[in-house]
Amino acid sequence: MPIRTILAQAQRTLARFARAERGNIAATFAIVLVPLLGFVGAAVDYSRANSARSAMQGALDSAALMVSKDIAASSMTAAEITAKATTYFNALYTKPNAPTIQVTATYTANTGKGSTVVLTGSGSVKTDFMKVIGFPNMPINSASTTTWGNSRMRVAMALDNTGSMNSDGKIGALKTAAKSLVDQLSALSKTDGDVYISVVPFAKDVNMGSTNYSQSWIDWTDWEAEAPDLNTAAKKPSNWALIGPDSTCPWSMQSNGFTCLAGPASTSVVSKIPTTGFICPGSDPSSGYGYAYHYLINGCYTSVASTSTTNVSTGSFASCTGYASSCTCSGSGSNKVCKQPTYTHVWTPNNHNTWSGCVADRTQSYDTQNTAPVSGTTASLFPAEQYYENSESYCAPGNNPLLQPVTPVSYNWTTIKSNIDAMQPTGGTNQPIGLALAWQTLGQNAPFNAPTEDSNYTYQKSIILLSDGLNTENRWPSYGNGSSQTGTLIDDRQKILCDNIKAAGVTIYTVQVNTSTKNPDPTSTVLQYCASGSSNFYLVTAADQTVTAFTSIGNSLAKLRVAN
Repeated sequence: MPIRTILAQAQRTLARFARAERGNIAATFAIVLVPLLGFVGAAVDYSRANSARSAMQGALDSAALMVSKDIAASSMTAAEITAKATTYFNALYTKPNAPTIQVTATYTANTGKGSTVVLTGSGSVKTDFMKVIGFPNMPINSASTTTWGNSRMRVAMALDNTGSMNSDGKIGALKTAAKSLVDQLSALSKTDGDVYISVVPFAKDVNMGSTNYSQSWIDWTDWEAEAPDLNTAAKKPSNWALIGPDSTCPWSMQSNGFTCLAGPASTSVVSKIPTTGFICPGSDPSSGYGYAYHYLINGCYTSVASTSTTNVSTGSFASCTGYASSCTCSGSGSNKVCKQPTYTHVWTPNNHNTWSGCVADRTQSYDTQNTAPVSGTTASLFPAEQYYENSESYCAPGNNPLLQPVTPVSYNWTTIKSNIDAMQPTGGTNQPIGLALAWQTLGQNAPFNAPTEDSNYTYQKSIILLSDGLNTENRWPSYGNGSSQTGTLIDDRQKILCDNIKAAGVTIYTVQVNTSTKNPDPTSTVLQYCASGSSNFYLVTAADQTVTAFTSIGNSLAKLRVAN
C-alpha cells in the first residue's frame, strides 16, 4: 500500500479517536492515577513520621531532665553525657517499629544565666508509598533543652527553741534534721551564692547578738523605760523620799512583783539598797505579775540626798534600822531622835552595752511586715529586751541555756551547722517573731542586709517554720502569759504575717512536732494556715520523723524545671 494511503488512513483513525467519547474517563483516570497515589501515600507516610517525631520529642525531654540531674549531682565528661543521654532515650523511646535515632548531647556550664544541656535526635522513617516516586526514607529531627542553675535559692529556717523542745528527744532530732537539710541543699550549689541558708532560733524573743547594741535599727523605748507599775509618784512607795543607801528594799515580791537588785544590769536579788545608792527594781517571772513577768527592768533610780534632814523616828525605841546609812540618832529615852536626809530619785536607764541581744515583736503593724527599719520611725525599729524569764537571762552571752543568735543567710555550711548544734531549749513560744525575723533574713535591708540579688538569676525564696507547740506569749502581756495565749490573739497576728509573706512570693513550709502521747496539743490551725498549700504542712508525731519531714522539704526545694 502506498505510503500516502497509509498516512491518510492513520489520520482518519486519529480523527475518529478524537471524536469518540466512550474512552475519555478511563484515559483521564489513567493519566492522574500516579500523582494521586503519590499524594495519598505521602500523607500516610508523613503521618507516620510525625507520630515518630512526637514520640521522639517526649523521650528527648525526659532524657534531658534526667541527664541534667546527673550533671548537677556530679561532674561528667562530654562522652559520658552523650552516653547517658542515649541510654535514657532508648529506654523511653518505645514506639512500635520505631526507627533508630542518633542522640547527641551538648552541655554548657553556668556562665551567669544557668547551665544547659541540649539533646538532639536525628533519624529517618522508611516510607511505604513515597518510595514509589523516589523517596524511600523521610528524615525526622528534634531537640530538647534543659536549663538549670539560673534559679538561685534562699532558704530561712525558723526553729522553735522553747523549753518544751527539751522533751522526747525533740531538740536532738531537730538538730539532725536541720543539718541534714543543709547538706541536702548545699549539694545543689555549684557556685558560691547558688544557695543561701539562714537560721532563726526563736522562743518568746529572737537573739540578734549583744554586739549590735550600737545599731540604728534598735528601739530602746521599752528597754529604757520605768516599769509601768512604778512610773508615777502615786505608784512609788509611801516612804520613797526616805529610801537611800542601806535602806530596806521597798518592794515585796508577794505584794508588788518586784525585788531589788545588786546594781545596774544585775540579776542578783538583795534585801537592802547597795551603798552606791542605786535602787534597781527587778522582777521574778514566777510571780506572774503583769509587766514583771515579761521584762527584766533595765535601769535604776539614783539616790541624791538633800542638804536638810528630817525626823524618821523618835522616842525611846527610835532606831535607824531599815533606814538609809545616812540616818543618825541623838538624845536618849523619850527625847531620842533619828534623822536622815530626804532623797530625790531619778530614773537612769542602763547603758546600752548591757543589752543581752534579744528583740521583741515590732510595733503593730510592722510586726507583720518586712519593711526596712527607719531610724526616724520608732515603730519600724526592733524593740530591745533583756528577756529575763524563769530566772534566766536567755539571751545574755554565757547564759546556760542560751537562746542562740540568728545566723544570717550564708553558704558557710560548717558555721551554719555548728550554730544549729549549739541550739538549746529556753522559754515560751512566739512563732510570729521567729517567722518575721526569718523573712527579714531574706531581704537586702537592715538588720541582716542579705547579699544583693544578681539580675541574671531568678530567686526562689522559702521559709521553713518548725514548732512543737502552740503560741503562748509575745511582746504584749495581755496576749499570753507564757502558758497559753489569750483567745487567738497571737495566732491572728501570725495569720496576717503569713498572708503578707506568701503575697511577696515566698513559699512557706510548716512543721508541727506533736510527740506527746498523754496530752498532745491539737493540730495547729495557724501552722496549717501558714503553709503554702496542704502538702507544705507536716505533722510529726515522733521526734525521728522530723528528719523525714525535712528531707521531703529538701526534695521539694530541689526540683528542677525544664525549658524546651
